[in-house]
Amino acid sequence: MSFRRGVVRQSKFRHVFAQAWKAEHCLDDVRVSRVTWDGPLCAANPKFIAVVIEAGGGGAFLVLPLAKSGRVDQNTPTVCGHAAPVLDVQWCPHDDNVIASASEDCTVKIWQIPDGGLTSPMSEAVVTLEGHSKRVGILAWHPSALNILLTAGCDNVLCVWDVGTGEVVYQLSDVHPDLIYSVSWNREGSVLCTTCKDKALRVIDPRRGTVREKAHEGTRPMRAVFLADGKILTTGFSRMSERQLALWDTVRTFSTSQNTLATI
Repeated sequence: MSFRRGVVRQSKFRHVFAQAWKAEHCLDDVRVSRVTWDGPLCAANPKFIAVVIEAGGGGAFLVLPLAKSGRVDQNTPTVCGHAAPVLDVQWCPHDDNVIASASEDCTVKIWQIPDGGLTSPMSEAVVTLEGHSKRVGILAWHPSALNILLTAGCDNVLCVWDVGTGEVVYQLSDVHPDLIYSVSWNREGSVLCTTCKDKALRVIDPRRGTVREKAHEGTRPMRAVFLADGKILTTGFSRMSERQLALWDTVRTFSTSQNTLATI
């Protein structure tokens, strides 16, 4: 069977295949959350892996030692202090035993995981952060400052918290007119970038203001991450729903160093 050139979209990755891990090196019987939220639902650090799971009557997530593999017993202790489903979990970069969780109950909780993992269910958080009026779905620890955590909720508000005191140290409530898709600090933690449902990529310096630029024309969610050299990599979609990658140079007046690096 033959196809006219251009009818079938070709990809240079069509013959690339990955090798699956062996069963004994995987985690089985994990009831991963089915919540309708575009997020990773898991996080790992040098000690543990955390996975958001299905839970009745609230929100919960598993915390397992990184060396754990095989079947996960249904009676394994969980972190279960939220009153609604958990949407995001992120480990603190400065303490491998501290993890933050964001939930549909509009709160963010900070947990202290004991060495070796949980031996009983954990329902009491070290700190509870309350400030969002709608569900909270994005967490981002500051890369260099201790106890500084950024949160973003469906109220289109960004909050920067001092976890040690439980207080908001910086808040942006009038920058994003619609749902925030992603947040990323640069390596030094001096500025951050966000993507929003209004198709805009924003670079935010709390001391100077906001720089805004249209990123991808598609209506589907897009994401952005700061690279080590200060550039920003975004993923999104074209008007025809083609996947796109773009690289942004924040030094040269925030213009793309190359408009679209790839369309997949």
